[in-house]
Amino acid sequence: MPVVNLFVTCLVDTFFPQTGHALVKVFNRLGYRVDFPQPQTCCGQPAFNAGLWEEARPLAQQLIRTFERVSGDVVAPSGSCVHMLRHGYLELFPEGDPWHQRAAALGERVYEFSEYLVDVLGVVDVGAFWPGRLTYHPSCHLLRGLGIDRQPRLLLEHVRGATLLPLPQAEECCGFGGIFSVEMPEISREMLLRKLDNVNASGAETVVTADTGCRMHIAGGLHRRQHRQHVVHLAEVLARTEKDEA
Repeated sequence: MPVVNLFVTCLVDTFFPQTGHALVKVFNRLGYRVDFPQPQTCCGQPAFNAGLWEEARPLAQQLIRTFERVSGDVVAPSGSCVHMLRHGYLELFPEGDPWHQRAAALGERVYEFSEYLVDVLGVVDVGAFWPGRLTYHPSCHLLRGLGIDRQPRLLLEHVRGATLLPLPQAEECCGFGGIFSVEMPEISREMLLRKLDNVNASGAETVVTADTGCRMHIAGGLHRRQHRQHVVHLAEVLARTEKDEA
């Protein structure tokens, strides 16, 4: 049985473990085993984004060591974390640094979940079933940082029972941006309010995203405004089948 390695990410591990379970369920359905290297920790992205590069480097080194010990591809349910491993690590460890080649080698093995399914495995239909109206929010790191947009949409278009509706101004940031939402709360709030208005305008019952930070931010806003929509990760939509409805 072929194997992929899961990089679970901090937010999934801490707040939404069901996303990790859903990813495993999808890969198992496709005939893949998912391994979870236990020593993995935070990739260092929060410290990196805050300019605390000295604090970020030990975390990055730990993650590099962890995945050097295993063979095969590494898949993560997060565009922002994959962007960090592919691009942020090359800034943390520039050419001439003894860790540069090790960071580059890991970056070549790391894939975002939808990217891996569509571009590596060539799969757009995973046998998913989700009754109702969906809309898709493309996160900034996934869309602009990695150039991934076609892949999650293709996967959602093949979900049985679902109607995929366009999200107005979909490419606008939701306002989370990691530490941006902490350092610029007023601007973050206004960006979120615009996103919530567009979610309402879409007519969808469920907002799908592929980054947990966006999920938390949008879901929190919907809850505070007492809106009926809920937010889920792409993996959770793809994991559901008609057997789950029986």
